[in-house]
Amino acid sequence: MHTWQSFLLGLIEGITEFLPVSSTGHLIVAQRLMGIGTLSPAEKEAADAFAICIQGGAILAVLGLYWRHVKQMIAGLLGKDPSGLRLLINVVVGFLPAAVIGVLINDWIEEKLFGLWPVVFAWIVGGIAILAAGQWRKGTEKPGGTRELGHLTWKLALIIGLLQCVAMWPGTSRSLMTILGGLLVGLSIRAAVEYSFLLGVLTLTAATAKKAVWKMHHSGPEFEHWLGGAKLMWAQFGPVNLVVGVVAAMVFAALAVKWLVGYLQRHGLGIFGWYRIALGALIGGLVVGGVFSA
Repeated sequence: MHTWQSFLLGLIEGITEFLPVSSTGHLIVAQRLMGIGTLSPAEKEAADAFAICIQGGAILAVLGLYWRHVKQMIAGLLGKDPSGLRLLINVVVGFLPAAVIGVLINDWIEEKLFGLWPVVFAWIVGGIAILAAGQWRKGTEKPGGTRELGHLTWKLALIIGLLQCVAMWPGTSRSLMTILGGLLVGLSIRAAVEYSFLLGVLTLTAATAKKAVWKMHHSGPEFEHWLGGAKLMWAQFGPVNLVVGVVAAMVFAALAVKWLVGYLQRHGLGIFGWYRIALGALIGGLVVGGVFSA
């Protein structure tokens, strides 16, 4: 991996992580285009780990932009802010379904679904879901769509967390499922986006830590130990590329998050639905035409 490639992957991760378009799907396509992860099983596993671990930059971006909420949750944990404690509980409850299901089926997902056809299918179906949800909201405008973050209950957070599990399918988009989940349970657009971002911090941190720290199982005995993910990436790509990817992801995630909140309040999700359908059709056509291998 060259430095410009790690920068480009970080840019793609940063822009797409919190947009409802699937960062994983975009990174899979980008890696295929650049020939990263195609030479050996060890390089493939290192490339998959790299794509997950540069999420650390996106996490740092949200922590910076939403530090007010983070401080509120810390104060709640220390018994100084009841509303902060309630928000923290809601974030943890929303995370638990993905934590449990992810442990049970993560290996199966990586083996069966990290290919182009599953991503194409998820892009198109997700795009259709966005457009359908937009039409549904137009026809059923109710006061329930005005709940703010402080009105979220643990039961509603659990519903959003269950929907987040659908995003384990690459190409679906964690942000898409959690934002739609927030709207489904009656949150305003701003509150749904903010909760999606805060839930993403915990979910992405867990996924990044698992890849960087937990044992690697498929790359040979030399990587069967703690810090296996980090050492595998460093062995394949070097530490500089990981740092470049994380920093790029942080910068571009901050820009994307600031833009997204304002855009969704003015225009809604519709453009992302059409984008997903068009991109899915394009990549599917390239696979059928033999440009990409499935």
